[in-house]
Amino acid sequence: MKFYRPLYFTLGAALLFASCKKDFLEITPTSVISTASVETDSTIYEAFVLNRYVSPRLQDKEGEGSNPGFGRGFEYSMMSSYTDESIYNNDDGTWAMQRGQVSPDNLGSTASFWARSYRSIRECNYALQVLTKIQMSAGHKRLIEGELKFIRAFRYQDIIRNYGRAVLLGDKVTQLDDNLQDEALFKRATLKESIDYATTELDAAAALLPLNNSGTWILGRATKGAALALKSRLTLYAASPLYGTGTWAAAVTAAQAVISLNKYGIYTGGYNKMFLENETNEMIFERLFTTNARHVCLEIANGPNGYNAWGGNTPLQNLVDDYQTITGKAITESGSGYDPAKPYANRDPRFAYTVIYDGASYRGRTLEAFVPGGKDSKDGNSNWNTTKTGYYLKKFMNDAFPIDNPWDVAGLQPWIYMRYSEILLNYAEAANEAYGPDAIPAGSSMSARQAVNMVRARPDVNMPALATGLSQADMRAAVRYERRVELAFEEHRYYDVRRWRTANTVEAKPATGIIVTKAGNALSYTSKVALDGKTFQDKQYWLPIPRAEILSSGGKLEQNPGY
Repeated sequence: MKFYRPLYFTLGAALLFASCKKDFLEITPTSVISTASVETDSTIYEAFVLNRYVSPRLQDKEGEGSNPGFGRGFEYSMMSSYTDESIYNNDDGTWAMQRGQVSPDNLGSTASFWARSYRSIRECNYALQVLTKIQMSAGHKRLIEGELKFIRAFRYQDIIRNYGRAVLLGDKVTQLDDNLQDEALFKRATLKESIDYATTELDAAAALLPLNNSGTWILGRATKGAALALKSRLTLYAASPLYGTGTWAAAVTAAQAVISLNKYGIYTGGYNKMFLENETNEMIFERLFTTNARHVCLEIANGPNGYNAWGGNTPLQNLVDDYQTITGKAITESGSGYDPAKPYANRDPRFAYTVIYDGASYRGRTLEAFVPGGKDSKDGNSNWNTTKTGYYLKKFMNDAFPIDNPWDVAGLQPWIYMRYSEILLNYAEAANEAYGPDAIPAGSSMSARQAVNMVRARPDVNMPALATGLSQADMRAAVRYERRVELAFEEHRYYDVRRWRTANTVEAKPATGIIVTKAGNALSYTSKVALDGKTFQDKQYWLPIPRAEILSSGGKLEQNPGY
């Protein structure tokens, strides 16, 4: 009897183990479904497809995935803690990345990118192969084909933006008895071939997918907008200095394709609230949780130690200093109104929506990160979880969820993969590079400057509009500022500074924090190094492929330079 195995194999390991097939592999499992059931029962088959949104899933010791589904995100170390946005209090392999010490053997949680991406690609290939023979209406087959092509392209995106050149498997489904001597099976395509393949797949997916989620196409499943948005991201990357395989004009066109759907907009219900609701007009693609399922417990993972939380991903002073004042000027600019004695006053409102700072209101009291005696400092509860930077994370946190014993509490808490603000900023960056700040490209509806101003004019942000007449360089800086603060902690900064080739500068700056000292009613602020040894090596523009994958391929898989 042949049993369906849930394809837990990486690109290299799956092939290597093919030569080790033994009779014990034919033991009937109790936790998986047979291949025959998947291939003959349309309900089971569609459940398999839906599970591709949340699988592969890395298991922690409690059996709950700390980063299920696409992206890193979720409860523990975030991608922000591999950048100048934050440091992770409990390391989790992030400090080696911050210190330029990453190697094929100490990748921490980023080691999962290669393995889970290729596992998911193989699963999508398998599902596409089965789709041709499953009993289902032609119309629904069309939707599922688009869905699987989208998921597969999303996984290739993760390979491309982390490792560069991908191994393109096409529609091949690797079997346990396949020939492992074929070196072509491990050959990495060029960067252009990799991006062209993924964007072509996204075009095909967009042509097959519906504009809206409705009926059986439930909220959270891929749509035309999701496919076009991911193409916009990849096309922007292709035009960027690190990639250099595409054009800025093509990136403008790709972003405009999403804008022209006339489906998405800037959410007016509140910047902070946007991350707590399962559906807004700004969301293009997101990971959803239901009222019947446990939320992701971000609050205990990232909250202040004074509430018995774990500190988690603590914002760096590097990020805090980059928030403009409400005048629209940097804190170092003349006329900004910045007061170093009141450093958190009159800042871009997105600062307070993103960062919990000393004196901020949080869960019914004022945060006390000051020393001596602050409840949320080293003098407070659970002091081993005290922030090393002087700040805590506010963005994504839902104050309605408990910090103590949150594990069995159900509630909505989405994780956003793509939203409309990203598309507007993709458009602005590409339009500025291709045509300048104020030109309206043919077939488009706005200039780069107007796109940025739409983001800055969010009702509860209302930052001053960018003026006409900016130089291209000034506009470039303005776009990069908006991405820095608008998309903070949303897994963009890591990739942005790399594709811009600025990581060797910004990621080499010291990782700083703040010491707030209280004497009577007076507060003083002293800068400190929050994590020593922060540096960046050029080889870190790409991650190394985990050594286990190189070995599993029999040495046929080419490692990235410098590793």
